[in-house]
Amino acid sequence: MATLKEGDKAPGFTLPSSDGGKVSLSDFMGRKHLVLYFYPKDDTPGCTKEACNFRDLRKKFQGINAEIYGVSFDSINSHEKFITKYKLPFPLLSDDDKTVAKKYGVYKEKSFMGRRFMGIERTTFIIGSDLKIKKIFQKVKVDGHAEEVLAAVKFLLK
Repeated sequence: MATLKEGDKAPGFTLPSSDGGKVSLSDFMGRKHLVLYFYPKDDTPGCTKEACNFRDLRKKFQGINAEIYGVSFDSINSHEKFITKYKLPFPLLSDDDKTVAKKYGVYKEKSFMGRRFMGIERTTFIIGSDLKIKKIFQKVKVDGHAEEVLAAVKFLLK
């Protein structure tokens, strides 16, 4: 599994998107900055709160030339329901074979109620339009996270 650092070139990817197409990292080259957030599961309490917080700040991200994309192992069908239920204005990407999560080093052993399993460790990457990783937020706590990412984007990508 990858151990990425700030300043590294972001690993390339192409994933199916809830908007019907595919999204590749290369789509952002020289055009926009990318906030790529990995989350465990659609329509669960923490993931819903995180998505809604990003939803509420989306216009501010767009105002500084940054787009938000969420990534989980959920299917496109699950993503579409999640988007509709919470009026999410940004696409969600389906990494159903876990390839991208592994490239980004977020597929990790977790434990819940004494049970150990593999899953996504909630992580956010700020990727510049040069496709380099500007900031990594690991083991994210949902409360205040979207605001923290927005402040970092404003600071890092002036």
